[in-house]
Amino acid sequence: MAEISLGDAIKLFLQKSRLKQNIQALQIEEVWAQLMGKTIARYTDKIEIIGSTLFISTNVAPLKQELQFQKEKIIERVNEAMKEKLIKEVVIR
Repeated sequence: MAEISLGDAIKLFLQKSRLKQNIQALQIEEVWAQLMGKTIARYTDKIEIIGSTLFISTNVAPLKQELQFQKEKIIERVNEAMKEKLIKEVVIR
């Protein structure tokens, strides 16, 4: 049996598990203020990933409108931060 490092074993586990998207959403939340700015981050309630769609929740109507206009930029920045083409669509709720 081949030996692998603990880090590699965890990566393999996450790739095959349903936890991967939740962990990626947490990683995006950690860098959200850097990606979009502190004001947007402050009023963003929740970030979720389902499939290749990023769901962003906020109760602030003007922010919803602003995020609608920035969908392509959000996809680009998040994929760049995650170092993979993870997100293909953004839904603002």
